[in-house]
Amino acid sequence: GYLIKKKEKNKVNYLANDKHPLFKTLVDLVRRHTGVEDIINNIGQFPEKRHFKDFNYDQKIVTDTTKLWLRAQEKINLEKKLIFFKTHNAFGNVNGNSFTDQNNSVGAVYIVRDPRNVITSLKNHYELDDNKAYSWMCNEKNYLYDVDNFAEDGYSDFQFIGSWSTNYKSWKIQKKIPIKIIKYEDLLNQTYFVIKDLLEFINSLTKNESKVNKEKLKKAVNSTLFEKLKDNEEKEGFSEAVMSKKEKKKISFFNLGPKNDWTKILDKNLTEKIEQAFEESMKDLNYI
Repeated sequence: GYLIKKKEKNKVNYLANDKHPLFKTLVDLVRRHTGVEDIINNIGQFPEKRHFKDFNYDQKIVTDTTKLWLRAQEKINLEKKLIFFKTHNAFGNVNGNSFTDQNNSVGAVYIVRDPRNVITSLKNHYELDDNKAYSWMCNEKNYLYDVDNFAEDGYSDFQFIGSWSTNYKSWKIQKKIPIKIIKYEDLLNQTYFVIKDLLEFINSLTKNESKVNKEKLKKAVNSTLFEKLKDNEEKEGFSEAVMSKKEKKKISFFNLGPKNDWTKILDKNLTEKIEQAFEESMKDLNYI
C-alpha cells in the first residue's frame, strides 16, 4: 500500500511507504507542483541564451551579449508583470554596456556570505584545491558561462562576476535601483525576521499594501530548513547540482550548510590570506 500504519500507545500514525514502487513518482508530482524545486525553477537566471534568441550576436565572442543586456530586459518587461531573476553578475558596465538600470529593474536583493565560508562551498562546487579556489575568488576579471553546453551555446550565458569584494561593492555603491543587502549568516540564524523584512522591502518597492501573513511565513521557513533541503536532494536530486568532472555523479548542492564553519575547517594561512585580500569589505560587513 501507499501508507504504513503505525500504532503508538493510543495513537495510530499513517506514514508514506517509501518502499512502494510508485513512491518516487508521487513525490516528484508533489515537488513539481508545491515544492522548493518548483519555486527555484520558476526563478530564472539572467542572463541566459534564451533571452537573446531574437537578437544578433556572436556567441564565440566572450562579451558580445553584454550589448543586449538592456534590450533583452526591455523585451522581458513587455509582459508588464513582476518577475524575479537570480544572477551572479556584478552591477556596472562591460564594454560600456550597463547590466541593468532603473527602467528595467524595480530593485535588487543581494545575499552576501563570509568569504572564509564561501571558499569551502567554492571548493566543493568546482572541485578546486585551496590555491585555485582562492585565486578564483580574487580574480578581478572572473566570469561565468555554461561550460557543459559550450559547443552549442558558446558564451551566450556570459556573466561577469569579478572578485568576491568587487562583486559586493558593485551592488552596494550603485545608486540606480533600490537594494536590500542580506548577510547569509543572518538569513541562516534569524530566518523568520530576515524573510519578513525582505517581504516588506518587496512590498514597498511594488506598492503592495498587503501585510505579511505570519503563519504562512512560518510554514515557508520550516519547509526550507537546510537539513530538509539536503535530505530532499539526497532522495530526489536537485536541478542546480552540477556533474562532477572526477566522478560520474552529481556534486551535492546542499553540502555543509550550518556546518560550513571556517573557524573549524579552514587552514589558518588561508584564513589570513582571505582576510588580507578582502579586509575593507569584510570590515564593512562586520566579518572582522
